[in-house]
Amino acid sequence: MPETVKVLRVRFDKVTMKETIDTCIKWAKSKKQHYVTTPNPEILLEAQRNNKFLRILNSSSLNVADGIGILWAAKYKNAVKTSIFKTGKAWKLITSILCILFRPKKLTSIIPERVSGADLMEEICEKSVKEGLRIFLLGAESGVAAKTQGILEKRYPGVLIAGTFSGTTQENDEEKIKNLINDSKPDILFVAFGAPKQEIWIDRNLRYLKTVKLAVGIGGTFDFIAGKKRRAPLWMRKIGLEWFFRLLQEPKRIKRIYNATIKFPIEVIKKN
Repeated sequence: MPETVKVLRVRFDKVTMKETIDTCIKWAKSKKQHYVTTPNPEILLEAQRNNKFLRILNSSSLNVADGIGILWAAKYKNAVKTSIFKTGKAWKLITSILCILFRPKKLTSIIPERVSGADLMEEICEKSVKEGLRIFLLGAESGVAAKTQGILEKRYPGVLIAGTFSGTTQENDEEKIKNLINDSKPDILFVAFGAPKQEIWIDRNLRYLKTVKLAVGIGGTFDFIAGKKRRAPLWMRKIGLEWFFRLLQEPKRIKRIYNATIKFPIEVIKKN
Protein backbone atom coordinates (compact mmCIF):
# COMPACT_ATOMS: atom_id res chain seq x y z
CA MET A 1 0.00 0.00 0.00
CA PRO A 2 1.27 3.52 -0.78
CA GLU A 3 2.05 6.03 1.94
CA THR A 4 -0.75 8.44 2.76
CA VAL A 5 -1.25 11.98 4.03
CA LYS A 6 -4.41 13.66 5.29
CA VAL A 7 -5.62 17.06 4.12
CA LEU A 8 -8.64 18.43 6.00
CA ARG A 9 -9.31 14.91 7.35
CA VAL A 10 -9.36 13.32 3.88
CA ARG A 11 -6.79 10.62 3.09
CA PHE A 12 -4.61 11.01 0.01
CA ASP A 13 -2.37 8.31 -1.40
CA LYS A 14 1.13 9.37 -2.39
CA VAL A 15 1.06 8.03 -5.93
CA THR A 16 2.09 9.19 -9.39
CA MET A 17 -0.12 9.01 -12.47
CA LYS A 18 1.75 5.92 -13.71
CA GLU A 19 1.36 4.15 -10.35
CA THR A 20 -2.33 5.03 -10.31
CA ILE A 21 -2.93 3.67 -13.81
CA ASP A 22 -0.98 0.47 -13.16
CA THR A 23 -2.95 -0.09 -9.95
CA CYS A 24 -6.30 0.60 -11.63
CA ILE A 25 -5.61 -1.84 -14.47
CA LYS A 26 -4.52 -4.49 -11.96
CA TRP A 27 -7.70 -3.99 -9.93
CA ALA A 28 -9.90 -4.10 -13.06
CA LYS A 29 -8.50 -7.59 -13.75
CA SER A 30 -8.90 -8.78 -10.15
CA LYS A 31 -11.75 -10.55 -8.37
CA LYS A 32 -12.27 -7.92 -5.68
CA GLN A 33 -14.17 -4.65 -6.22
CA HIS A 34 -12.42 -1.29 -5.84
CA TYR A 35 -13.39 2.35 -6.21
CA VAL A 36 -11.16 5.35 -6.81
CA THR A 37 -11.90 9.00 -6.01
CA THR A 38 -10.22 12.15 -7.28
CA PRO A 39 -10.78 14.81 -4.59
CA ASN A 40 -10.09 18.46 -5.33
CA PRO A 41 -10.28 21.47 -2.95
CA GLU A 42 -14.01 21.94 -3.50
CA ILE A 43 -14.66 18.28 -2.70
CA LEU A 44 -12.67 18.58 0.54
CA LEU A 45 -14.77 21.54 1.63
CA GLU A 46 -17.94 19.52 1.00
CA ALA A 47 -16.51 16.66 3.08
CA GLN A 48 -16.05 19.01 6.07
CA ARG A 49 -19.82 19.48 6.33
CA ASN A 50 -20.92 16.07 5.08
CA ASN A 51 -19.79 13.24 7.35
CA LYS A 52 -21.26 10.57 5.08
CA PHE A 53 -19.22 11.89 2.17
CA LEU A 54 -16.11 12.09 4.36
CA ARG A 55 -16.54 8.43 5.33
CA ILE A 56 -16.96 7.37 1.70
CA LEU A 57 -13.81 9.23 0.61
CA ASN A 58 -11.76 7.70 3.40
CA SER A 59 -13.12 4.22 2.65
CA SER A 60 -12.07 4.28 -1.00
CA SER A 61 -9.43 1.96 -2.40
CA LEU A 62 -7.40 4.93 -3.67
CA ASN A 63 -7.63 8.72 -3.36
CA VAL A 64 -5.60 10.79 -5.80
CA ALA A 65 -5.03 14.54 -5.72
CA ASP A 66 -6.98 16.31 -8.45
CA GLY A 67 -5.73 19.86 -8.18
CA ILE A 68 -2.57 21.78 -7.43
CA GLY A 69 -4.34 23.11 -4.33
CA ILE A 70 -4.17 19.65 -2.75
CA LEU A 71 -0.43 19.41 -3.44
CA TRP A 72 0.03 22.86 -1.90
CA ALA A 73 -2.02 21.96 1.19
CA ALA A 74 -0.03 18.77 1.82
CA LYS A 75 3.28 20.64 1.47
CA TYR A 76 2.13 23.52 3.67
CA LYS A 77 0.86 21.16 6.38
CA ASN A 78 4.16 19.29 6.44
CA ALA A 79 6.20 22.50 6.45
CA VAL A 80 4.30 23.89 9.44
CA LYS A 81 4.46 20.55 11.28
CA THR A 82 8.23 20.29 10.90
CA SER A 83 9.03 23.95 11.60
CA ILE A 84 10.91 24.53 14.85
CA PHE A 85 9.94 28.21 14.99
CA LYS A 86 6.55 29.46 16.15
CA THR A 87 6.86 32.36 13.71
CA GLY A 88 7.63 29.95 10.88
CA LYS A 89 3.98 29.46 9.96
CA ALA A 90 3.65 32.80 8.17
CA TRP A 91 6.94 32.27 6.34
CA LYS A 92 5.94 28.75 5.28
CA LEU A 93 2.69 30.14 3.93
CA ILE A 94 4.48 32.77 1.86
CA THR A 95 7.06 30.37 0.46
CA SER A 96 4.46 27.72 -0.39
CA ILE A 97 2.36 30.27 -2.28
CA LEU A 98 5.45 31.41 -4.16
CA CYS A 99 6.01 27.78 -5.17
CA ILE A 100 2.58 27.71 -6.82
CA LEU A 101 3.43 30.79 -8.84
CA PHE A 102 7.06 30.22 -9.73
CA ARG A 103 8.19 26.68 -8.87
CA PRO A 104 5.14 24.38 -8.99
CA LYS A 105 7.36 21.29 -9.22
CA LYS A 106 8.48 21.92 -5.62
CA LEU A 107 4.91 21.27 -4.49
CA THR A 108 5.39 17.55 -5.22
CA SER A 109 7.61 16.90 -2.21
CA ILE A 110 4.73 15.30 -0.24
CA ILE A 111 2.21 14.16 -2.87
CA PRO A 112 4.31 13.35 -5.95
CA GLU A 113 1.90 14.36 -8.69
CA ARG A 114 -1.49 15.76 -9.55
CA VAL A 115 -3.74 13.03 -10.98
CA SER A 116 -6.79 14.60 -12.59
CA GLY A 117 -9.93 12.58 -13.25
CA ALA A 118 -9.94 13.59 -16.92
CA ASP A 119 -6.35 12.45 -17.54
CA LEU A 120 -6.82 9.30 -15.47
CA MET A 121 -9.88 8.19 -17.44
CA GLU A 122 -8.17 8.62 -20.81
CA GLU A 123 -5.06 6.78 -19.65
CA ILE A 124 -7.13 3.87 -18.33
CA CYS A 125 -9.07 3.69 -21.61
CA GLU A 126 -5.81 3.55 -23.57
CA LYS A 127 -4.32 0.83 -21.35
CA SER A 128 -7.56 -1.16 -21.32
CA VAL A 129 -7.24 -1.98 -25.04
CA LYS A 130 -4.29 -4.33 -24.56
CA GLU A 131 -6.00 -6.02 -21.60
CA GLY A 132 -9.36 -6.46 -23.34
CA LEU A 133 -11.21 -4.76 -20.49
CA ARG A 134 -14.82 -3.68 -20.92
CA ILE A 135 -15.93 -0.17 -19.91
CA PHE A 136 -19.30 1.41 -19.04
CA LEU A 137 -19.88 5.19 -19.10
CA LEU A 138 -22.54 6.45 -16.66
CA GLY A 139 -23.69 10.02 -16.14
CA ALA A 140 -23.59 13.53 -17.68
CA GLU A 141 -26.47 15.05 -19.65
CA SER A 142 -28.44 13.08 -22.22
CA GLY A 143 -26.34 12.10 -25.23
CA VAL A 144 -22.99 13.19 -23.78
CA ALA A 145 -21.88 9.70 -22.68
CA ALA A 146 -22.78 8.27 -26.10
CA LYS A 147 -20.79 11.03 -27.84
CA THR A 148 -17.90 10.34 -25.48
CA GLN A 149 -18.02 6.68 -26.50
CA GLY A 150 -17.68 7.56 -30.18
CA ILE A 151 -14.71 9.83 -29.55
CA LEU A 152 -12.94 7.29 -27.33
CA GLU A 153 -13.42 4.54 -29.93
CA LYS A 154 -11.76 6.72 -32.56
CA ARG A 155 -9.01 7.92 -30.22
CA TYR A 156 -8.17 4.45 -28.85
CA PRO A 157 -8.91 1.85 -31.56
CA GLY A 158 -10.02 -1.40 -29.95
CA VAL A 159 -11.33 0.16 -26.73
CA LEU A 160 -14.36 -1.83 -25.56
CA ILE A 161 -17.14 0.51 -24.45
CA ALA A 162 -19.76 -2.00 -23.31
CA GLY A 163 -22.49 0.58 -22.77
CA THR A 164 -23.46 4.15 -21.87
CA PHE A 165 -26.33 5.78 -19.98
CA SER A 166 -26.95 9.30 -18.72
CA GLY A 167 -29.23 8.27 -15.85
CA THR A 168 -29.75 10.11 -12.59
CA THR A 169 -28.77 9.62 -8.99
CA GLN A 170 -32.40 9.20 -7.93
CA GLU A 171 -32.89 5.95 -6.04
CA ASN A 172 -35.92 5.02 -8.17
CA ASP A 173 -33.60 4.93 -11.21
CA GLU A 174 -31.08 2.62 -9.61
CA GLU A 175 -32.69 -0.69 -10.52
CA LYS A 176 -32.76 0.22 -14.21
CA ILE A 177 -29.16 1.42 -14.13
CA LYS A 178 -27.92 -1.67 -12.30
CA ASN A 179 -29.68 -3.92 -14.82
CA LEU A 180 -28.16 -2.02 -17.76
CA ILE A 181 -24.68 -2.29 -16.31
CA ASN A 182 -25.03 -5.95 -15.35
CA ASP A 183 -26.33 -6.81 -18.82
CA SER A 184 -23.31 -5.04 -20.38
CA LYS A 185 -20.82 -6.97 -18.19
CA PRO A 186 -18.18 -4.21 -17.86
CA ASP A 187 -14.96 -4.54 -15.85
CA ILE A 188 -14.61 -0.76 -15.38
CA LEU A 189 -17.28 1.81 -14.56
CA PHE A 190 -16.75 5.55 -14.97
CA VAL A 191 -19.37 7.63 -13.14
CA ALA A 192 -19.87 11.29 -14.10
CA PHE A 193 -22.60 12.55 -11.77
CA GLY A 194 -20.31 15.09 -10.09
CA ALA A 195 -19.22 15.06 -6.44
CA PRO A 196 -20.53 14.10 -3.95
CA LYS A 197 -23.38 12.41 -5.85
CA GLN A 198 -21.15 10.07 -7.86
CA GLU A 199 -19.20 8.82 -4.84
CA ILE A 200 -22.38 8.27 -2.83
CA TRP A 201 -23.91 6.41 -5.79
CA ILE A 202 -20.85 4.16 -6.14
CA ASP A 203 -20.78 3.45 -2.40
CA ARG A 204 -24.46 2.45 -2.44
CA ASN A 205 -24.48 0.40 -5.65
CA LEU A 206 -21.06 -1.08 -6.44
CA ARG A 207 -21.73 -4.28 -4.51
CA TYR A 208 -24.68 -5.05 -6.82
CA LEU A 209 -22.71 -4.64 -10.07
CA LYS A 210 -21.65 -8.21 -10.64
CA THR A 211 -18.76 -7.80 -13.09
CA VAL A 212 -17.48 -4.30 -12.19
CA LYS A 213 -14.13 -4.54 -10.46
CA LEU A 214 -13.11 -0.87 -10.75
CA ALA A 215 -15.37 2.17 -10.35
CA VAL A 216 -14.06 5.72 -10.71
CA GLY A 217 -15.87 9.01 -10.11
CA ILE A 218 -14.70 11.44 -12.80
CA GLY A 219 -16.92 14.53 -12.52
CA GLY A 220 -17.17 16.54 -15.75
CA THR A 221 -14.76 14.41 -17.79
CA PHE A 222 -17.38 13.29 -20.33
CA ASP A 223 -18.11 16.97 -21.06
CA PHE A 224 -14.42 17.59 -21.80
CA ILE A 225 -14.01 14.56 -24.05
CA ALA A 226 -17.28 15.21 -25.91
CA GLY A 227 -16.25 18.83 -26.50
CA LYS A 228 -19.14 20.29 -24.54
CA LYS A 229 -16.61 22.12 -22.40
CA ARG A 230 -12.99 23.00 -23.12
CA ARG A 231 -10.11 22.12 -20.81
CA ALA A 232 -7.50 24.70 -20.01
CA PRO A 233 -4.32 24.58 -22.11
CA LEU A 234 -1.65 22.27 -20.70
CA TRP A 235 0.59 25.14 -19.61
CA MET A 236 -2.24 26.61 -17.50
CA ARG A 237 -2.92 23.23 -15.89
CA LYS A 238 0.75 22.82 -15.01
CA ILE A 239 0.92 26.11 -13.10
CA GLY A 240 -2.45 25.70 -11.40
CA LEU A 241 -4.46 28.22 -13.42
CA GLU A 242 -7.11 25.82 -14.71
CA TRP A 243 -9.60 27.48 -12.36
CA PHE A 244 -9.04 30.84 -14.12
CA PHE A 245 -9.71 29.28 -17.52
CA ARG A 246 -12.94 27.73 -16.20
CA LEU A 247 -13.99 31.12 -14.80
CA LEU A 248 -13.50 32.79 -18.19
CA GLN A 249 -15.66 30.10 -19.80
CA GLU A 250 -18.30 29.94 -17.07
CA PRO A 251 -18.55 33.15 -14.99
CA LYS A 252 -21.42 31.57 -13.06
CA ARG A 253 -18.84 29.26 -11.44
CA ILE A 254 -17.49 32.21 -9.43
CA LYS A 255 -18.76 30.83 -6.09
CA ARG A 256 -17.22 27.41 -6.71
CA ILE A 257 -13.92 28.99 -7.77
CA TYR A 258 -13.97 31.23 -4.69
CA ASN A 259 -14.35 28.11 -2.54
CA ALA A 260 -11.39 26.41 -4.24
CA THR A 261 -9.00 29.36 -4.39
CA ILE A 262 -9.87 31.41 -1.29
CA LYS A 263 -11.98 29.44 1.18
CA PHE A 264 -10.00 26.20 0.88
CA PRO A 265 -6.57 27.77 1.64
CA ILE A 266 -8.10 29.61 4.59
CA GLU A 267 -9.45 26.34 6.00
CA VAL A 268 -6.06 24.65 5.52
CA ILE A 269 -4.27 27.49 7.32
CA LYS A 270 -6.80 27.46 10.19
CA LYS A 271 -6.47 23.71 10.72
CA ASN A 272 -2.64 23.57 10.66
